[in-house]
Amino acid sequence: MASPSISLQRDENAAVAALVRQILRLVWRESMPIAPDLRPDSDGGLIDRIYREEWGRIVATLIRLLGSFELAEEAAQEAFAIAVEQWPRGRAPANPRAWLVSTARHKAIDALRRRSRWEYPGDPDEVVAKLERWPAFDAEEDLLEDDRLRLIFTCCHPAIALEAQVALTLRTLCGLTTEQIARGFLVPASTMAQRLVRAQRKIGDAGIPYRIPAREELAERLAAVLLVVYLVFNEGYNAASDGSALSDEAIRLGRLLVELMPREAEARGLLALMLLHDARRETRRSSDGDPILLEEQDRSRWDAAKIREGAALAQSALRDGPGPYSVQAAIAAVHAEAAHAEHTDWPQIVRLYDVLMRMQPSPVIELNRAAAVAMAEGCEAGLRLIEAIAGQGSLDGYFLLPAARADMLRRLGRWDAALDAYRAALQLAAQESDRRFLLKRIAEIEASAV
Repeated sequence: MASPSISLQRDENAAVAALVRQILRLVWRESMPIAPDLRPDSDGGLIDRIYREEWGRIVATLIRLLGSFELAEEAAQEAFAIAVEQWPRGRAPANPRAWLVSTARHKAIDALRRRSRWEYPGDPDEVVAKLERWPAFDAEEDLLEDDRLRLIFTCCHPAIALEAQVALTLRTLCGLTTEQIARGFLVPASTMAQRLVRAQRKIGDAGIPYRIPAREELAERLAAVLLVVYLVFNEGYNAASDGSALSDEAIRLGRLLVELMPREAEARGLLALMLLHDARRETRRSSDGDPILLEEQDRSRWDAAKIREGAALAQSALRDGPGPYSVQAAIAAVHAEAAHAEHTDWPQIVRLYDVLMRMQPSPVIELNRAAAVAMAEGCEAGLRLIEAIAGQGSLDGYFLLPAARADMLRRLGRWDAALDAYRAALQLAAQESDRRFLLKRIAEIEASAV
């Protein structure tokens, strides 16, 4: 019950989030490289690293200058293609980012000069003149940081459907190719290319400004951005196979948000939450991919550096104004800082869930709280809460509800009722690793009853 959960405020958003999670699961299933179109370079992976770290920054700046997602991506891709040809031959520049931005700018100028006014939404001559007047790269460092923030908020604008927000974010900020995203949607690359273009055009047609939201609308808009980042992380976290690439990308985006918006407590809260959960990555599943319960994990293998960083961020976020992510991070920190499972401060976790329920009422959070109450006050108390949740019907079809009930019945020694609950959970579980875990529990109870 310690895995992170997403609470969406409307049923339709929950349905879309489920679709997005399915898309992301397929995107990362093959552990695809971040830049598959670039040949392996002989310079210690420099080009791949720069692609991962700088793609979003370069594209964001070109979008501001060109006013076109399509042209910006084409120019950036051409710049990286030239780097693949030149850098392995000992011609890597001292400042790779500046070189790529400058090269992309020249490619954009060439492309605009070949295009007529009918082929470009703006005045190509005016844009060419603007590009030619563009100052030196280093002088615009602060502006480049603002560009990335503009791009994040534009991709995650509420006028764009949630699944399109994720696709645009993966394409423009994470650097996934159209082919990679198409695999996730189970459509041909040409179809996905058309969908991305339509989403990009919607930004123009809907008059979505390429800017950082004003202070009065920042809270609502930031919530949409954080949700997209957490959707990406959660899918990697919950993947039965290795989802580390997906989780790493989400943490990278989380760091970017904190870097660009250091005063936003919830951005720090989300980064803290992701770090604290990711600290347990190596211990959450067996070598066969089966889940290992929190109380049974080898805590000596948890990432102490991530725990320290995440706990400090959570404390900072709570001090500056607690929100749902920072409270969830605080819960994760209580778990992470307990040297042994029996040392966990369960009453404190219950109190934090009380706060979270007031902020963001959700049956999943209510179920997590019931599990904490069971550990703090006894399984009978937790079981009563779970029975009440089940009576509401809001978690019908959610396999963790009967699984949690089964665990409490098992701890109470009510073997027949526990078996029935485990079998009910088995009928609902979709992932093979979860099914194996439930079958193992059933076999253990049946063996003990003989």
